[in-house]
Amino acid sequence: MSKALSNLGLAMRAGKIVTGEEIVLKAVRSAQAKLVLLAGDASDNTQKKFRDKCGTYNIPLVIGFSRDILGASIGKDSRVVLAVTDKGFAEMISKQLGDKVGGGIID
Repeated sequence: MSKALSNLGLAMRAGKIVTGEEIVLKAVRSAQAKLVLLAGDASDNTQKKFRDKCGTYNIPLVIGFSRDILGASIGKDSRVVLAVTDKGFAEMISKQLGDKVGGGIID
């Protein structure tokens, strides 16, 4: 898991991460998002919103980590949702997370 988190930081430095609910939703709708990571401690409403939206647009979704871990991995304060906008980074992080991609929950 730590390798996936460090690669999130690398993607952030490369400018391939967007954060924030509305910005990520916009990226999902426009198919710019290649992978969405949602904090496991996000509200039920937020989790449902992103499950539905990612399912509709066929964007892989990973629910897990805490908002503090997600934020720290990209060098920011706590973040509830992140989207990877680069296909290469998304594939690399997906492989490292394994079967958690597609709505899987990470402990």
